[in-house]
Amino acid sequence: MVAKLVLRPPHSLPLSTLPSKFLIFPKIPSLPKRFLIVSLFSATAAAQTHPQISNPNNSSYFYGPSLRKGTHPLTLRSHPPFTKTEDDFDDDDLFNEDSFSRVFDIAALRVPAKDCFALESRLRGHLLNWPRIRNIGRVPGDEVEAELAELLANQGSDLEDENALASLNRRMYGKSEGDGEPLSPVLYREKLAKTFDSRGYVKFRNLARMSRPNQRKKRGDEEGEGGEGKKRWGKSEFSVLEVVDDEEGEGEGEDLKGLLGDEFEGRRKWRGSTRLLLLDERYAKKGVEELPEAIKVVMKENTRTSMRPAFELVRCKLTVFYEYWQMNEILEALLPEGMIVPSAFETVGHIAHLNLRDEHLPYKKLIAKVILDKNKPKIQTVVNKIDAIHNDYRTMQLEVLAGNRSLVTTVVENGLRFHVDLATVYWNSRLATERQRLVNSFTRKDVVCDVFTGVGPIAVSAARIVKRVYANDLNPNAIEYLERNSVINKLERKIKVFNMDGRRFIGAMFASDKAKSITQVVMNLPNDAAEYLDAFQGILVDRPTEEEFTLPMIHVYGFSKAQDPEFDFHQRIRIALSEAAVDVEMRRVRLVAPGKWMLCASFILPKSVAYAKPTLDM
Repeated sequence: MVAKLVLRPPHSLPLSTLPSKFLIFPKIPSLPKRFLIVSLFSATAAAQTHPQISNPNNSSYFYGPSLRKGTHPLTLRSHPPFTKTEDDFDDDDLFNEDSFSRVFDIAALRVPAKDCFALESRLRGHLLNWPRIRNIGRVPGDEVEAELAELLANQGSDLEDENALASLNRRMYGKSEGDGEPLSPVLYREKLAKTFDSRGYVKFRNLARMSRPNQRKKRGDEEGEGGEGKKRWGKSEFSVLEVVDDEEGEGEGEDLKGLLGDEFEGRRKWRGSTRLLLLDERYAKKGVEELPEAIKVVMKENTRTSMRPAFELVRCKLTVFYEYWQMNEILEALLPEGMIVPSAFETVGHIAHLNLRDEHLPYKKLIAKVILDKNKPKIQTVVNKIDAIHNDYRTMQLEVLAGNRSLVTTVVENGLRFHVDLATVYWNSRLATERQRLVNSFTRKDVVCDVFTGVGPIAVSAARIVKRVYANDLNPNAIEYLERNSVINKLERKIKVFNMDGRRFIGAMFASDKAKSITQVVMNLPNDAAEYLDAFQGILVDRPTEEEFTLPMIHVYGFSKAQDPEFDFHQRIRIALSEAAVDVEMRRVRLVAPGKWMLCASFILPKSVAYAKPTLDM
């Protein structure tokens, strides 16, 4: 976490001793300006459509950070209604990310760094408990090298404190209180170097390192600001913590910059590295007497041991940016009130696959941008399915909404890598568990016949276990990716690939000499697979009856919207096989839509079906 702090000089009173009228907040520093919010309605309409944004004090959000709470650091200019549609704007112009910045007033205990963790454990129940915000704030301008910290005497009596501070001031400024005029800069630096040498700093480079800012860090900060003068704290940062102080101490830390660097904005009589223990938001505007007893006891104990307390109660402003808020919070604020937030999507490699409802379509690019922003770098492309699957190749009609336009990606499933092009082949990541369950039921002696293999998620996975896999698909693009996936997973020697119709493939396999070895048949085409079962009728009728033949186990998938989906699917299997006595093991795979189940039926091919004689049409 990066904190920007304005530190009080040590000779001023601790904030805990100041009357409440002095606990004032300075003006919020201006944040970078960007594009105004661009939506499908005017600013006035937006205020009516999103009352949750315009009412930050909504009592239903009494605890924790919320877009309905806090104050906005920016003053947005009103703009006329837009006559353009969403498609007329670039993805970056859909809305202003800075409009989601919120400022929260909180209180904090400023404590020495060495006492921070012990005090945190003691007061943990009273500290800020916000997700993604640590309850310890660092003070980078107040840090110091370990060697310089050794110059500070151990705090004992108040007289020792005064002597330690006077000694430190003489080393830093060349004088202390009552010492007369300061030395010239040249004499001061020379004396300072000698003083450090007398305490063991033999090499001047140690002093040079402390007295000059870190150039590499400074350059990085300048680059992070961007070309528009945008003062943000890096792509990975989502909050900034500032100490709100009286203006009396501003500018009084200039003399320390020569020693601690230009970034130091601290107190004149510096007393070591400190941390901020962020207190619960309920204590933000309360006085010392209104704080929990545990905090008051800590401060009283600290005051009793020293006239100059090391613990101070300070007021802070915590600014959280667009990066802080989760996807659902952003979408809830942007979409009209009452609209269901589309928070679920399927992930295929670097692609987020949405199935948006009709009510979401006017906001599809806005939704896609938020999903892309909140899931980077894992998600680089957001697509929406615009039509059901009707073609023989099972390819989906997809519209790219955000990110790069490439639909070629790599999926890692069960330790295997699969190359997939969603524009030309079918893939469903939600079936990964079912595919693994099926593959785990195979043994080393099995020979698998995958009738509708696609790019090979079952065939390639099974090849690691079984003796042999015969994989087929009608889609030539799927076959191309199947061959590629077999090679990249080093299983091409165990997979034989075919490109033909499902019925023709079944007939060809059981008419060949490979028929005896086939023990498992997988038919993963839920929409039509049951209708292909008629290809097994009389499949072995031409085989000699005395020939020993092991009938294969068939795994067929299907959909059912019936009230009793198992009975319905079982009936369809019986009709396709023209056999009433079929012992089927049925299981529900997943609910694909309200009232629509995907099922898997496993059964051994009945001998009466395999040796059935073809009927002659009269």
